[in-house]
Amino acid sequence: MEVNPNLLNSHIEKARQGNQIAFNFLLDKFWNDVYGFQLKRTQNEYDAEDITIQTFSRAFDKIDTFDPSYSFKTWLITISKNIHVDLIRKKNSSIRAQTTDEEDEKVYRIADDAPSIEDTLITEQNLAQLLRDIKKLKPHYQEVINLRYFQEMSYKEISKNLNEPMSNIKVKLLRAKKLLAQVIKSRTA
Repeated sequence: MEVNPNLLNSHIEKARQGNQIAFNFLLDKFWNDVYGFQLKRTQNEYDAEDITIQTFSRAFDKIDTFDPSYSFKTWLITISKNIHVDLIRKKNSSIRAQTTDEEDEKVYRIADDAPSIEDTLITEQNLAQLLRDIKKLKPHYQEVINLRYFQEMSYKEISKNLNEPMSNIKVKLLRAKKLLAQVIKSRTA
């Protein structure tokens, strides 16, 4: 369904001013377009969802750079495509970095792949720090992160659980991830 251009431009302008309702409107109107595009490309629901979230996050961060002489949907799809390409490049470069000659492989082969006591301790410390960082967020952001990543609920399940529209859950999770990244960044800076 096409969006009235005047209404769309109005919401884009409000989003540039930081209006959360305008962000919700844009997310709601274009989520299926971006997600559907990525689902065709990745053939994986989780990857398509993750890239779509990153797309809206980047678009909302860079909304001031949007040129109204172009289609907003095309702008979002382009951002989405670039994120996907970057992820593929990153994945391929890490695979190449791990590939070695057959002789080198024998040298690097590890007999026991179970985590060492040190690895387990580091993982527990990192998880404890992450939980402390999550506690710094507002309770409703803590809740969506908990439901999504620790209880592994789908958006639909979270929506039912919290009795909120799915678009609100998507935006709330997007904001929660962004705020959590800022908390972590400020701690490590």
